[in-house]
Order: sequence, then structure tokens, then C-alpha cells
Amino acid sequence: MEKGFSFKKLVSPFLISMIYGLCFMGGCSHVKDWYEPSPEFFVPQEEVRQIDVIDLEEAAEDKPYTVDVIEPEASQLELSLEECRALALENNLDLRVQLINPSIAKEGISQEEAKFDATFTGNVNYAKTDTPTASTLDIAGSSVDSTSVDLGVSIPLRTGGTLSFDIADRRMKTDSLFSVFNPSYESDFSASISQPLLRNSGNRVNTHSIRVAQYNSSITDARTKLEAIRIIANVDRAYWRLYGTRKLLEVRRKQYDLSKALYEETSRFVEVGEKPKIEMIRTEASVADKLEAIIKAENDVRDTERDLKRMLNKKGLGMETKTVLIASSPPDPVRYEINRNRMVEKALENRMEMLELELQIAQDSSNIDFLKNQTLPLVTLEYRYNINGLGPERTDSYDLLSDNDFNDHRFGLQVSIPIGNREAKSRLRKAVYERAQRLASRESKKSEIKYEVLNQIDKLEANWQRVLASRQTTILKHEQYRAEKRQFELGLVTSTDVLNAQTDFADAQRLEILALAEYQIALIDLAYATGTLLGAAKVEWAPVVPRE
Repeated sequence: MEKGFSFKKLVSPFLISMIYGLCFMGGCSHVKDWYEPSPEFFVPQEEVRQIDVIDLEEAAEDKPYTVDVIEPEASQLELSLEECRALALENNLDLRVQLINPSIAKEGISQEEAKFDATFTGNVNYAKTDTPTASTLDIAGSSVDSTSVDLGVSIPLRTGGTLSFDIADRRMKTDSLFSVFNPSYESDFSASISQPLLRNSGNRVNTHSIRVAQYNSSITDARTKLEAIRIIANVDRAYWRLYGTRKLLEVRRKQYDLSKALYEETSRFVEVGEKPKIEMIRTEASVADKLEAIIKAENDVRDTERDLKRMLNKKGLGMETKTVLIASSPPDPVRYEINRNRMVEKALENRMEMLELELQIAQDSSNIDFLKNQTLPLVTLEYRYNINGLGPERTDSYDLLSDNDFNDHRFGLQVSIPIGNREAKSRLRKAVYERAQRLASRESKKSEIKYEVLNQIDKLEANWQRVLASRQTTILKHEQYRAEKRQFELGLVTSTDVLNAQTDFADAQRLEILALAEYQIALIDLAYATGTLLGAAKVEWAPVVPRE
């Protein structure tokens, strides 16, 4: 190095600025508070130990139930299946909770990667000692006034080692007669590296925790996607249940109208003496039965509406609102040709449970590699290079430091071998067993998925046959009802025959509606079993990052 280059011009301002920075950081009165502790959460004992009671008030006198009265404040809202899906993905509380998990998992990756961030260290010391002495030949002196500043940077390496740089500046003033410089200034610059050679050595071993965090993040993404599919499938099922209950309510009301018309017709026959009075009583009882069926159907509609509103969680459309939901998307009863083998393959490709197992197996493999390394002896190679400077002035000390006339080299080798090494070997065996267990779980999950898909295919085919059979039955039961009614008007049969035919017709309509709804639900179940969604519209989700 040329004599004209002044090392002190480079280092001294750096030292002074860092000292001022440390002093400023120490004065907390001028530093913004970056952390505010959370308020203490206190739960009164009576809140968790006392069980309250609820007082119910007796209702007013019951009023006769009417069928045709509709509450004026109950508005109607028509929703298609696609709109319900969109609202559920936007507002569903369960999904909103799940969407935060990917953000949490990604912070886990950042935390693991941060272990390779460099660390700055600083140390400032001042000491003044005044010690009595019995001899004037005391080399150190009885009165010593010293100041030292040490600044350094430590850089963790992905190979497992640590690279460090350190610069020290010391000033000492003493009353010793043997001191050449008084005061004296010392400056040192050192660079060191510590590198394990066996255990904890290598990029793969030291990035193991990062890979585990990445696998965990991918597992969280898979679970979030599974939750989104589950929620959409539940919304689809609730949508078709609502469709079915509304159609059934329409059937019950039509049956009520038919029974009421039959009762009025029978009453006229009884008045003119063409029918006995018992016929009027039978038809009147039938009207009461149909009214009870309407009440139950209306309650079923409210239950399915409330369930769908809960999933949609739309503002202004809470579970307590009286808004009537109308399913505007009609069912599409089309028979599909199902390739069983292709469906099983698609399920194994798309099911998030299989992806999660594959990620866990990869995690187990990485864990085994890491634990194999941990069974090796700990052998660490260390090297330190140091440059020394000394002088009566700080500038003289840094000039000598820049000349690099006085330097030190130090090599070291540390060895640590656990005798027996039973703990590390036991951890490795445990990891191997866990991976074998996971591989067996994967085969079991494949068999389970195949069983589920094949069952859903059979269920879909059975529901299609139910649709065809119930549709034919409805047509025949309707014709039978019309024939029995004509026979009753001619006086050939009693009202009991007409009422039985009417009940059979209503049951046939109910079964047809149920078959249509369950066929649509069977399609949803098959799509869910294959890890996909029913319909052409694709759905994408993004993690939610909460505000700080």
C-alpha cells in the first residue's frame, strides 16, 4: 500500500458517525415508539362460571293461518348460481379467515431466510482506575484512563460458516513510567472465518429450514384452495336445496288449491243432495292436511334461505332479514358420459389432499437429509487475520495500521464427537419411520379417493335414473288424478279415491323435484371428489394481507 494513502481518513469518520449513531439510539426520548403493548384482556369469573337463564314470554292468542298473505316488507332477490359463488368468495367468513393463513405462512419463509442477514455489532467502553501500588516499578501504572470502541459486522454464510469483520479503536492514558506513549492509541482490524467441515456444513443442510417453510407455505396454499372449493360446493348444494324447497312449496300450494276446489265442489254436491255429508268432511280434512304441509314447506324454505344467507354473508342480506331469495338458475338435467378411469386420474391430479401429502413427503425427505448430517462429528475450521496499529496520536496509529507492518494469523481446528451418538441416530430413525408412514398414507389416500369418485359416479347415474322414473311417475299420477276426479263427478267413486290420487300425484311431484335437486347436487359431489368445480367459470383466490 502506498504511503500517500491515509487509512485514517477513511476509517475515522466512519467510527465517529457510528459512535454518534449509537449514542443517538441510546437516547430513547427522541426515538419514535415503534411498539405499543396490547391492552391487558381481563375476563370476569362470573362470565365463564355463571350460566344464565333466558326468560320466554307467552305468545298472544294464535290467529288462523292464511296461505295467500305475504308480508309486505319481505322483498325478493333473484340470484343466479354464479352470483352466489361470487358473493360467497367475497364475503364468506370461513374463507376470509382461511385466506389470511397464506400470508402468515409466507412470513415464516421470510423469518427463516433472515437467519442469513448480516449483523452489526458495536461496543463502546470507558474505564478510569486509580489503584494504590507499593512499587514505582508497576508496569501498568496505578492510574489508568482508557476508552475503547469496537465495531464489527458478522455475515452468516449458506455453507454454514460465519464471516466477521471487526475494527477497534482504543485510547489509554497511564502514570506508568514504562509507557512509551502516554497517551497511547491502538487500532486493530481483523477478519475471521469459521467453517464447519462435517456437521452443519453445506448449502443444503443450512437451507433446510427455508425449504421446510416453503413446503409449509405450499401446504397452506393447498388447504386454502381446498377450503375455497369446499365453500363453493356448499354454496352450490345450498342453492339447489333452496330451489328444491321452493318448488316443493309451489307444489304444496297447488295441492292446497286443488283440495280447496274439491271441497267447494263437494259442498255443492252435498247441498243438492247428490253426495253424503261424509264426503264434505273428508275433503275438508284434506284441506287441513294440505295446509299443514304448506306450513312445513314454508319452514323448510326459510331454513334453506337462512343457510344460504349465512354462506353469502352479504351486507344487508343477513340471516335475520326477511328478504326472499329466488334461485333464478334452472336445473339442467342432462345425462353425461362418465369415463371412470379418467375421473379417477383427474381426482388424483387435482385433489389438494394428495398435493399436501406429496409436499409432506418432500418435507420428510429433506428432514432425513438434514438429520443424516447431524449424525456426523462436529469439526470446525477457524482462521483469523489481524492488523495492529499503535502510536502517540490516533493518526499515527491508523498510519501504522494502513502500512500493515504488524499482522497476525491464527488457525484453529475444533472437533466434537458424541460418544455413541444415540440421540442423533434416534432422531434419524424416527424421521425414516415417519416418511415410511407417510408413504403408506399416500397409498391409502389414493385408494380412498378412488373409492369416493367411483361411488359418486354410481350415485350420479342412480340419480339420473330417478329423474327419468319420477318424471314418468308424475305424468301417470296426474292422469290418474284427473280420471278419479271425473269418476267422482259422475258419482262412480268416493272422495277418498280422489284424495288418494291427489296425494299420490303430490308425492310424485315431490319425488321429481327431489330427484332433480339431488341430481344437481350429485354433479357437485362428483366435481368436489375430483378436486374441481362444476361449470366452466374458473375461480382464482388471492391471500389476504391484514393491515398493520
